[in-house]
Amino acid sequence: MSDGRSKEFRSMHRHGFVRVATCTPRVRPADVGFNRDAILAEARRADAAHVDLAVFPELCVSSYAIDDLHLQAALLDAVAVALGEIAAASATLAPVLLVGAPLRHEGRLYNCAVAIARGEILGVTPKSYLPNYREYYEKRWFAHGRSVAGETIRVAGRGAPFGSDLIFEAEDLPGFVFHAEICEDFWSAVPPSSLAALAGATILANLSASNIVIGKSDERHLLCASQSARAVAAYAYSAAGPGESTTDLAWDGQGVIYELGDLLAESDRFPAEPQLTVADVDAGRILAERMRMGTYGDAAEALTGRPFRRVRFAHRPDPGDIGLARRIRRFPYVPNRKTHLDQDCYEAFNIQVEGLRRRFEATRAAHMVIGVSGGLDSTHALIVAAKVCDRLGLPRTTILGFTMPGFATGETTKANAWRLMRALGVAAEEIDIRPAARQMLADMRHPFAAGEPVYDIAFENVQAGLRTDYLFRLANQRDGFVIGTGDLSELALGWCTYGVGDQMSHYAVNAGVPKTLIQYLIRWAESTDQFDRATDAVLEDILATEISPELIPPMPGQPIQSTEATIGPYELHDFFLYHILRYGLAPSKVAYLALEAWSDVEKGSWPIDFPQSARRAYDLATIRKWLEVFLRRFFATSQFKRSAIPNGPKVSAGGALSPRGDWRAPSDGSAAPWLDELAANVPER
Repeated sequence: MSDGRSKEFRSMHRHGFVRVATCTPRVRPADVGFNRDAILAEARRADAAHVDLAVFPELCVSSYAIDDLHLQAALLDAVAVALGEIAAASATLAPVLLVGAPLRHEGRLYNCAVAIARGEILGVTPKSYLPNYREYYEKRWFAHGRSVAGETIRVAGRGAPFGSDLIFEAEDLPGFVFHAEICEDFWSAVPPSSLAALAGATILANLSASNIVIGKSDERHLLCASQSARAVAAYAYSAAGPGESTTDLAWDGQGVIYELGDLLAESDRFPAEPQLTVADVDAGRILAERMRMGTYGDAAEALTGRPFRRVRFAHRPDPGDIGLARRIRRFPYVPNRKTHLDQDCYEAFNIQVEGLRRRFEATRAAHMVIGVSGGLDSTHALIVAAKVCDRLGLPRTTILGFTMPGFATGETTKANAWRLMRALGVAAEEIDIRPAARQMLADMRHPFAAGEPVYDIAFENVQAGLRTDYLFRLANQRDGFVIGTGDLSELALGWCTYGVGDQMSHYAVNAGVPKTLIQYLIRWAESTDQFDRATDAVLEDILATEISPELIPPMPGQPIQSTEATIGPYELHDFFLYHILRYGLAPSKVAYLALEAWSDVEKGSWPIDFPQSARRAYDLATIRKWLEVFLRRFFATSQFKRSAIPNGPKVSAGGALSPRGDWRAPSDGSAAPWLDELAANVPER
């Protein structure tokens, strides 16, 4: 691929990101010239940081806390001149600037958000809701803008669209569509930004002069998080800070940027210096979520009242690779909030426990039957089943655990299976499947039966199928039902034996849990003493064991069969699955995000308590290789297995693969569109 194509791939704009900043300049009460220069200084800093949209505080050109000075002609004239000077200076600056200013229009004064870019004033949005209680008396000076629509205002001798009906849209950067509201608008029962989001705005900006009191910062976070989630948008909030009059109030300069309920960036509070808080908003993700969320479309259809005007502007030449000002989670399925760690793990684990508990009660079976290999999946299913017994007040001998060694079963995993069953106190037995497997292979006239070392797919599946066959017949014999152990990652890749194999069970308790989350939940169970010390010791050893199907005997001096060496690292596949299943992202964007997340071990954060020894990095060539494998297996070769999976609980908002739930697709579909997009847009290194 050419260098030009490679540079295009590494551009965050090409993948639908918009760089947003909240700016807190130092202001002086009523010193318009000083404030103009402070705004331009921050605008230049934003330009140097490749910001696309810079959001300043409310009335920052005049400053907010100046009371009746807002009505002075000299001040208002100075504001108009300053806006013209800011507009002229913006001709050489990349960001769109959203600045706050008091402006006159037809005998009234309005508290306004002024959008400025490319040497022009793009449009002016007046504040809709004016506070007139506690410390605020804005109706003394300003008129509300709720009824202003379709008008033009004159500022510094130039006309500009004016009204509460404005949305601003970049002509050459899809998804860069923003709306401005001002402080109190946000606290109203139906903020103007809610209507703007339904009309297509993806980025909602708030120019605020909200003073600070104890607890108000939390309230702002709550409102920003909820509005970005409810409106399916990003929300950038910029509050007044240093330099505002402290006659009776104080200001903290808080700036926050949220996206779909997630905090992307937050400024320092009570800063001694001006603040520039930058985050890259994923407009593509927002649009994808809206497309999937029927409720959003229904609400937009039900929207009544005047339409919004779209003010279009030229974005700017793409600056190319400017990095990504955004944390990308390496493990999107794994809980990453330290303050909520126990709660998130508790919920994930107990969703499985509750699902299995209800199914066990409904079947009126006497036993739960499970194959225990000493690997991650059967370990997790077993500890979930043990919790079900505890919750129901049943002895753990209700669980019938069977370890079933085959031709390649290692002593370590077999020993771990026995140790775990004994530690948990379940009824444990061993069935050696090798005699039955040899008989079946002989009946098939398979070369292995004649002594040849032929280890093909039939050889592997004879063993996998026999194990499942035994479990079902044991369940028939002992009034039980079979607990499936296969996980979401295996279902995504089709890494399971169809029919009478590990694809089938009476209840697939792990079907909604990817491999990376299973590993983390086992670590959580150990670290939070969900079981006793003997069980914890076995869990630790199982976590340290190589993931292997143990179906092909290793050659002398060779390592055991490795699943990840064959199909790729589960941590990458889970990353791919999340972004493709949850948002339907193009492979090139998934590769870009994966490179940002995984290219450097030292960059970004890891899940809490993630072992240092297990931390790995991947270059683009490796990511591209395994993403191609994922696309081929997920879209073309394994859907028929997912179309026939048993019931199992959905655990993560990232989705599940049940044909009765999150994922419905034809079993004979093609992977060509995804593979072609990958080949066309992702360089090989």
